[in-house]
Amino acid sequence: MNPSANGWIKKLLVELKKNHTFLNLDVEAFYNALRTSGFIYGSNAVPVADAVKKLDLTEEEICKVNLCVALLYMHSYAETKTPFIDSAIAFYSEISAIKTSFFHGFMGVKKSNELLESIIHKRIQIDPNVLTKNFSYFITNALLFVDVLAYQQFLKHQTISDVYIKTLEASILSISLRVLNSKTDKNKYDMSLIKLFESSVRFNDHEDLTFNNAIKHINTNQEKYYILDLACMATWSDRIIDPNEQSFLTKLCNDLNLEPFRVQQSIITINTFYATYKDSIALLSSKNMVKTFYNNSSKMVMKLISRNSKRLYQELLDSKELMVLLTHSTVRDLTPEESKKVQEQLLDIFKSIPSLAIFMLPGGALLLPLVIKFIPKLLPSAFDDNRIDD
Repeated sequence: MNPSANGWIKKLLVELKKNHTFLNLDVEAFYNALRTSGFIYGSNAVPVADAVKKLDLTEEEICKVNLCVALLYMHSYAETKTPFIDSAIAFYSEISAIKTSFFHGFMGVKKSNELLESIIHKRIQIDPNVLTKNFSYFITNALLFVDVLAYQQFLKHQTISDVYIKTLEASILSISLRVLNSKTDKNKYDMSLIKLFESSVRFNDHEDLTFNNAIKHINTNQEKYYILDLACMATWSDRIIDPNEQSFLTKLCNDLNLEPFRVQQSIITINTFYATYKDSIALLSSKNMVKTFYNNSSKMVMKLISRNSKRLYQELLDSKELMVLLTHSTVRDLTPEESKKVQEQLLDIFKSIPSLAIFMLPGGALLLPLVIKFIPKLLPSAFDDNRIDD
């Protein structure tokens, strides 16, 4: 399955029929699975509840899968006869944000897997420029679980109000930013987290809430767990919970009418998650910009090559001169003339493979040395990841 290509939701639903154990989880256990995967924290490290294999999926692609699985889970427990695809599209259509430029061009399109794929793709984007993503920290939307909670309300009442989402987002911001802004000394993590929360808000015209008013709007257990986990995420920066932070978290837990053990459980979970995935989470990265660009570009190039290996392999076989030069490049440095010839012939090949069009963009040729580096590892393989065998 390739969540970056058309048809991935249909393929995902087929795969989930073979592995639907996540549907047997109760609501709290499923929430814990979402938290363990990183979905709750906005850093999707693995697919939720092992619903699908991670393989070579990027964080963005895992996020798409996790959002879709979370919505499907809520739908499976709802008393509705509306098919999942139609229900999810109806939910996003009812949110007023879909009527803005955010979902411009989707209205009037026939309900289908492809339409939901387009909506989900747009929903998780913060920076749509693929090259910019490589130069800056790419952080997936931290408040996607708000969509899941809102969808749950939609399924229950067959309608959803903007007020619910605005109020929930305002409550999250009020509580989380109170933790972050209360710190005397803010480090890179704290500043990144503040920007993450602010950029993740769907509605910018919500009313600013006081802490006490924010607490009053948090009603369900899932909302309470979510608020507490985000608060623990905000206190994590130095991996030490000082007395003031501990006091705040304890008060928050009491105000939410949660059992005291929930605080310690949330702290342990965030510590475990960040310790496990610290090298792959952009929010925790301390790499310099050049190294970040190189690492992210390497992952992107490798993914593009592996997913187009069959066609690319055949194109290379048909270009004997290019194959000879690429072979030489593995044992010696190419001359300037040879390098230019390789670049020109590779770009000609990429013109015939649409998903490799990134290399045709201005600046895309800068990634060609990475292509040459990875091509010797190229092996023929099936390239239609979303094909469903009859």
